[in-house]
Amino acid sequence: MRTVTRKRPRLGDIIEIRTPRGLAYFQYTHQHSVFGGLIRVLPGIFDRKPENLEELVMQKELLIVFFPVRAACNCNITRVVAEAEIPERNKPFPLFKDGVANKDGVVECWWLWDGEKSWKVGKWKDEYRNLPDREIWDDTFLVERIVEKNVSNHQFKDDAQSCAV
Repeated sequence: MRTVTRKRPRLGDIIEIRTPRGLAYFQYTHQHSVFGGLIRVLPGIFDRKPENLEELVMQKELLIVFFPVRAACNCNITRVVAEAEIPERNKPFPLFKDGVANKDGVVECWWLWDGEKSWKVGKWKDEYRNLPDREIWDDTFLVERIVEKNVSNHQFKDDAQSCAV
C-alpha cells in the first residue's frame, strides 16, 4: 500500500471522509457507466488516519454502495489517502438487489442486477439479505449510514484500539 495525495481517484484508492464522530474510510472498487463509482465502506471511525490501512482494507466491508467518488474528491468532500489492491473477493462486480415498494411501503417483487442486466426474482428470499441495494448515495446519506453502521457494530477506534460506544 502506498500513501498518495491526489485529487482524481483511481480504482483501488482508499478515500477518507469526515463524519461527526471522526474519520471513516472507503475503497473505490468499480466505475459503472450509469451508476458511477462503487465503493466498499471499511469498518471503523477513527480520530486520525490509521497507521496500517492495509489491515483495514482486508477486513469485510460494512456496506457496498454507489457514490459519486470523483465529484466528492473534486469538491474536497473526500480525499484520497492511499492506494491499495482491491481484495480478490471484491474484484468481481457484485450482484445487487432492487425492488419497488407499493403504496404501503412493502416490496412485493424483487429484482437482481449484475451491472448489465436485471431479472425478476419475485418474492423475498433470505439469500438476498446480504446483497447490496442498487442505490446511489450522496455524501450526507453516506456519512449518516457510516455512523449508524459503526454504532450498531461498535466500530469506533482510537489509535487503532477498539473502545466501547
